[in-house]
Order: sequence, then C-alpha cells, then structure tokens
Amino acid sequence: MDVKTTFFNEELEEEVYMKQPKGFPSSDSEQLVNGSKVCFLVLYVDDILLATNDKGLLHEVKQFLSKNIDMKDMGEASYVIDIKIHRDRFQGILGLSQETYINKVLERFRMKNCSPSVSPIVKGDKFNMDQCPKNDLEREQMKNIPYASTIGSLMYAQVCTRPDIAFTVGMLGRYQSNPGKDHWKVAKKVIRYLQGTKDYKLMYRRTSNLEVVGYSDSDFAGCVDSRKSTSGYIFILADGAISWRSVKQTMTATSTMKAEISCFEATSHGVWLKSFISELRVMDSISRPLSIYCDNSATVFMAKNNKSGSRSKHIDIKYLAIRKRVKEKKVVIKHINTELMIADPLTKGMPPLKFKDHVVNMELSSLM
Repeated sequence: MDVKTTFFNEELEEEVYMKQPKGFPSSDSEQLVNGSKVCFLVLYVDDILLATNDKGLLHEVKQFLSKNIDMKDMGEASYVIDIKIHRDRFQGILGLSQETYINKVLERFRMKNCSPSVSPIVKGDKFNMDQCPKNDLEREQMKNIPYASTIGSLMYAQVCTRPDIAFTVGMLGRYQSNPGKDHWKVAKKVIRYLQGTKDYKLMYRRTSNLEVVGYSDSDFAGCVDSRKSTSGYIFILADGAISWRSVKQTMTATSTMKAEISCFEATSHGVWLKSFISELRVMDSISRPLSIYCDNSATVFMAKNNKSGSRSKHIDIKYLAIRKRVKEKKVVIKHINTELMIADPLTKGMPPLKFKDHVVNMELSSLM
C-alpha cells in the first residue's frame, strides 16, 4: 500500500496524549490479543507492507486503510527500499536481493566495468593506523577520495542482505576519520566482490519446523592497533540469516576463551529475538530454549558450569548473565566443530574456498 499524500496533516497546535494500544503489554491491564488471525503492518515513510495469515483479514485491513486515508494498492510486494523480493511458491523459497542497489553503487563510484573479486578480504590481510596518512601530502592525496560515502553505501547492503561483507565493512569503518591508500584499495575490493556476487539472494525455505538457531564466534586479538578481538554472531530462521553482527570488542581479551565472551552478546540478542518473535504469536517453537552454537569448548563449559576461578573473575558478570539465561531455559549453549562455524566470516579473513562454503551455508547464493 502506498499513501498518496505523505504529509496530509498540518502540524498539531495542541498536545495529544496516547493510550496504550490494544494488544501491547501494559502494567495495569491483561493481554488483549485474542484469535488466530493476525495482520502485520510494516511501515516505511509512506509505504506499508501487509503480512497476514488470512486473506479475508487482508482485504478488511486494505478497505479500512483506504477508507480513512487516500492510498493506492500496489499489489503483491516485489521491490521495497532497494530490496528485491523473489518468490518460488512451488519450491517454497523466498529470496531477498539488492542487485539493483549494487548496480547503483558500481555506477556511482565508476566501477560498473570492474573485474570481480572472489572474496572481500582474505586470510592474513591486516590493517592498522600505520597505513593512515602521516603528513599533509598524504592527506591531500586522500582528500578527494570518497572513502566515507563508499563505506556508507557498502554498509546499507551489509545491513540488509549481505552478512558476507559485515566484517570487512566494519573493519574499514574504523579508519573513516583518516583513511589511507591501503584502506581505499580494500574498499574497492569489496565493491569488486559485490560486482561478482550482485545476483546473490538471501534465501528462506518453507519448513514445518521453524526454529531460530544462533552461531557465535570471535577471533583473538585481531586488531593490530589495540589487540582487541572481533565478535560476530548470526541467527538463522527458515534456513536463512535473519540477524547478524560483526563488532570489535570493548575489552582486551587475554585468552581465546575470554575473547569468546561474544557469546554474551549473542545470548543478549537471542533473548531479544525470542521475545520479539513471541509477541508476534506466529511460531510455537520459540517457546523452547534458543540454541546458540560456539566452537570454543571452554566458553561452553563456563556457560554451563556454576564454578569460576581467579582467571575469569573480571568477566564473571557476563558469564553469570549467560548462566542465568541458560538456567531460565531462554537459551542453550552448544559446542560445534570449527569447520561448521558459519559465523567465522564475521570475525576474520578466510581462504576464498572456505569463505564461500560458509556464505553458502548462510543461504546466500545466486541459486534459487
């Protein structure tokens, strides 16, 4: 649905107070949601996406909206905020891609005919402050290079449909205030990688067993400048990635187990996802503990064990939070072989073939 006149009301001259909307939890009332029919309105400025499990209710909502606001029914959604929606109802597959957006990025930075790269970054690539301009001449050479706007353009693709570039874009973002030529070369390499993979789709498959599964990983002291580690997590639903993050840790870890404190961040986000999906009331399995996989045995042991030692006292608070969530059966921490850790590309550079295998396991590919 598209609202024809986005700003159709004048500014209010008086204060307006709102009551708690029906269906939302309130401290002074009971839950007011009832019934098996649901319809969700997803809003972006003047565009509205409707998602429902009942066609009759869908028509009722459309009629109600059209009666009260002048809007146009655009039919089945196929393209929203630079994201293309692909459907294969026979195979039960839904895909999301940003090929059109990536083509705009290639055109904007005059790289539409560039040679593709097999990966955005490879194992062994390191970047640091020493690669930043050190004098006025070097800074002048970088002055007219659109580094910040390039990172911003890449970030939108990363946030929406491309977890495969999350680590590289996050790493490049650390040098936006004073980027060097080496950083710019890698930024262009990411664009070349998108050139070769612009038809990639983030895919979701129809299944009778909907379950959210998380993967949490960390490198160890990967940042050359601060020796801080990078955390990464990704959550999968219907075989496809629904949420991911790659971020430099705030603390300096002294062991791989302590670097894997990223498991705390993953459980925090997992609990939020669990709460959010529970409120939607469309997935019964969300009532079960949410599984989060980690490839560090010591971290898994610490999360499940009530004991602690002097070597881990300074991170006990976060582990206590994880243990509490495990005890409350909100999450369950499980060990997984490193070769199967699909969050690896969110924390470090990898050999191209292994990187591609993990990307495919995220259900990100050109096939459908």
